[in-house]
Amino acid sequence: MIRFNQFSLARGTKPLFDNTTFTLNPGEKAGLVGANGAGKSTLFAVLLGELHADGGDFSIPPTWQIAHVAQETPAADKTALAYTLDGDAALRAIEERIAAASAAHDGAAEGEAHAAFADADGYTAPARAEALLLGLGFTLDQTREPVSSFSGGWRMRLNLAQALMCRSDLLLLDEPTNHLDLDAIIWLEDWLHRYPGTLVVISHDREFLDSVCNVTLHLEQQQIKRYGGNYSQFEVLRAQQIALQQSAYEKQQRTVEHLQSYINRFKAQATKARQAQSRVKALEKMELIAPAHAASPFTFEFRTPDSAPNPMMVMEDVRCGYHSEEGVEIPIVERVTLSIQNGQRIGLLGANGQGKSTLIKTLAGTLAPLGGHVREGKGLRIGYFAQHQLETLRADDTPLQHLARLAPDTREQELRDFLGSFNFSGEMATSKIAPFSGGEKARLALALIIWQKPNLLLLDEPTNHLDLETRHALTVALAQFEGTLILVSHDRHLLRATTDQFMLVAKHRLQEFDGDLDDYRDWLLQHAAEQRAALKAGNASNGAENGADGGVNRKEQRRLEAETRQKLAHLKKPLQSRITKIEKEMDALNAEKATLDAFVADPASYEPAQKSKLTDAIRRQADVNARLEALEAEWLETHEELEQIG
Repeated sequence: MIRFNQFSLARGTKPLFDNTTFTLNPGEKAGLVGANGAGKSTLFAVLLGELHADGGDFSIPPTWQIAHVAQETPAADKTALAYTLDGDAALRAIEERIAAASAAHDGAAEGEAHAAFADADGYTAPARAEALLLGLGFTLDQTREPVSSFSGGWRMRLNLAQALMCRSDLLLLDEPTNHLDLDAIIWLEDWLHRYPGTLVVISHDREFLDSVCNVTLHLEQQQIKRYGGNYSQFEVLRAQQIALQQSAYEKQQRTVEHLQSYINRFKAQATKARQAQSRVKALEKMELIAPAHAASPFTFEFRTPDSAPNPMMVMEDVRCGYHSEEGVEIPIVERVTLSIQNGQRIGLLGANGQGKSTLIKTLAGTLAPLGGHVREGKGLRIGYFAQHQLETLRADDTPLQHLARLAPDTREQELRDFLGSFNFSGEMATSKIAPFSGGEKARLALALIIWQKPNLLLLDEPTNHLDLETRHALTVALAQFEGTLILVSHDRHLLRATTDQFMLVAKHRLQEFDGDLDDYRDWLLQHAAEQRAALKAGNASNGAENGADGGVNRKEQRRLEAETRQKLAHLKKPLQSRITKIEKEMDALNAEKATLDAFVADPASYEPAQKSKLTDAIRRQADVNARLEALEAEWLETHEELEQIG
C-alpha cells in the first residue's frame, strides 16, 4: 500500500504538508482535490520519487511500476502506434533481447526471449495500442503517421496513450481530460473502470471524478484528508462537517434560498421529461452540497438582461466553415436550419473537430457563413466566451481599465463593486493582468461579458482554466441566468445543471439529440463497440471482401480521405510551423522558469547579500510567467484552428 506517516514537506519557505497521515490500498482509485497551490502536483512529485520528506516518512512498494503522463513529447519520426508501444518498457526490453540474441546467433537465448515475448502478450500489443489510440480519438490512418505531424493537443493524447500502455501498478493522471473531447473522456472512464492497479488522479471534472474514483484525498490547510467515496460523496460529507459551524450554516441557507426559487420555476416549466428530471436532480444536488462551497473564493450572478426578441436568431440552410488563403471554401457544418427561441438552453454535443466551435463562432458573428441566411432579432445582445478571448485582454491594463472601456460613464466605485463580486477587489482591481493565472483571466473575461447584460450567451468551453470551486460558482450563476444559453463543454455536471436540451454536431450536420447525457454516453460506448467489432471483422476478412460492397465502400472511403488530406495539408502547414515556434519558445522559458523557481525557493536566496539578485529574479519570474501565459493562449488558439481544419 501507499503510506504517508506524519509527513511534512516545504517548498522554499512555504510549508505545503505538516504532519499529515493517510494510506491508499492496492487497487483503490483516488481523486486528488484541493485549491490551486495546495500541493497536488507536489504530491505527484513525491509519489514519483522526485521530492522527499522534510519530516515523517512515505513508503510505496519497491516493486511497483509507476506510470504517468509525460509533459513533453519529442517530435519523433516514429509512428503514433510505435510511440504508444514504447509505453510498455518491459516489452520493448524483451524485443531488444530478441534482437541481440538474433545478432549473436544465440538460438537458446533467442528462444527464451521469444517465450518471454509471448508471456508478455507481445503478439497482441499492437492491437492493444491501436485500441487505445482509437479510443482517444485518433483515426486508423493517424496511428501510422509520425509523431512530429501532430499538434500539441494531440501529442498530449499520445502521451496519455503511452501511459495507459504501460503495465503499471500505480497510474498518476494530472488533468487527463484537459485535451480530450467528451467522446474520449467517456472512453477513458470506461478504460479506467477496468484498470486493475492503483490510480491517483487530479481533475477539475467532477463527473469524471464521480465515475472513476472510490476514494477522495482532500488537500487543505497543509493536511491530506482521506474520504471514502467519490467526489459527490466527499462534498456531502464535507458539507455535513461545515454545516455544524453556525456561520457556514447561515451562508448555506442563503445559497439554498438563492437556488430554490429557480428550481421551483424550472419544475413548473419543464417540458421534456427525461432532460427535465436530469436537470432538476443536478440542481437539487447543488442544493444538498451547498455548504461544501461556503468558503468558496467568490460567488456571482448574471445581471438581468433587457427584453429579448423572439425568435432570437434564425439560420436558414447555413453553411459554416472557413476560407483558405487561396479563397477555397472549407465547409465544416452544412445545411444548418435553426430557430433559437427566447429562453432556450441548448447543450452542443459532438467530438472535437466536428464543428461545435465553428457553429458557435458563426452564431456569434465572428465567422461569416459560407452560404445561407442568418437573421438576428431586434434587440439581440450576444455574450460570447471562447478560449482565444483571453488573448484579447490587454496584458498591461488592469481589470478596472478593461471594465471602464465598456462603461466610460459609470462611476468608478460602481465598477470596483462589480469587479469585487468576481474576486477582483482592492489592489487586484488596479493591478496589471499580465501575471494573472489562466483562471483569473477567464474570470475577468466572464465579468466583462456579464457587465454587458447579454440576452443570448454563447459559451465555448468556459471551464477550461477554472478550478472546481470556480466551476461551481459558474454553474450556480448559469442555472439562474434568465436569458438564452448555448453551451459547448466537456464538463457534464455543468451541462446537466444548466441546459435542458441537446443538439449533436456530427458528420457535418446539426441535429436534435433526443435524450440526456446518460443516453449520449450509452450511444457513444455502443458506437465505439461497433467500430471495434467492424475493425476486427475487416482485418480478419480483408482479403475475402475485396470484391464485396463493404470492401468497395472502404476503398472509396480511403480515396475520399486521401483527397481531403491532400486538400487540407497546405492549410495545416503554416499553423503547425507556428505551433512548433511557440513550443520552442515555451521550452526555453520553462527551462529559465525552473532555474528562477529553484533560486526563489532556496532559503539561502533570502540572505541580505542576495537581496538585489532576489529582487531581479522575482521580477524576471513574473515576466516569464506572463509570457508563458500569453504563449499558452496563442498555442490554444492555433491548436483550435488546426483542429477545425483537421
